[in-house]
Amino acid sequence: MKLGLIGYGAIGRHVEAAGLENIELVSVLVRRPRQEGLLTHEPDRFFAHKFDAVAECAGHEAVSMYGQRVLENGADFLVTSVGAFTDTALFDRLLAAAKASGRRLILPSAGIGALDILSSAAVGGLESVTVTVRKDPSAWKGTIAETLVDLDGLTAPYTVFDGPVREGARLYPQNVNISAAAAIAGLGLDKTRVVIVADPALTTHIVELEAKGTFGRFTFMEDVAVSEENRKTGKLVAMAMVKSVRQLASTLVVAA
Repeated sequence: MKLGLIGYGAIGRHVEAAGLENIELVSVLVRRPRQEGLLTHEPDRFFAHKFDAVAECAGHEAVSMYGQRVLENGADFLVTSVGAFTDTALFDRLLAAAKASGRRLILPSAGIGALDILSSAAVGGLESVTVTVRKDPSAWKGTIAETLVDLDGLTAPYTVFDGPVREGARLYPQNVNISAAAAIAGLGLDKTRVVIVADPALTTHIVELEAKGTFGRFTFMEDVAVSEENRKTGKLVAMAMVKSVRQLASTLVVAA
């Protein structure tokens, strides 16, 4: 299987380093000019290759700029920056492109677990879904949270957002893509609640998911180590992306 990567940061580097069986990394598209192996900053050079799948690890803008082209060129498109789909027109456009080309738009579990249970519960009907994301104040620097509170001066947890995922994922594009994935798996972007908290006591990222429906009720919590390359994301995100890419060419697929 021939794989392309868009982005070469905290996630992309780990996918390359994994050396996955039956998968050949053909090219990596990056934002700035770099002379390193498979890396190119020229989209036309990147898309001159034939891919079976392309994994996006670069942010919302990359999904908007290249998603349709990936699908129309005949490759599956794996999206980590699921929050980009708070833009309904973009989501619909990529779904239409996938359908027309006979390819798939794949939303990996990435940084959040329990999406298998949540999407299963959605079959029978969901009543409520809440995602709570807690990170230390440094993870929220460079976001709108800096206009709401003195992040460096926090001495207690502070809720920087509480509302629908569509708005929360739009306001915090690098931090809560996991909430968008949960929303699309379950009740949707407008009916799923996300609570975003800056907590000075934390050294890890804590994500909690609670859902209620005809199936009953479940809660899920993860407490993950922070990526050394990017404090806005957890180490688990890169690990999960490696798993999702590996399964594209695996004879055994677990938790599909």
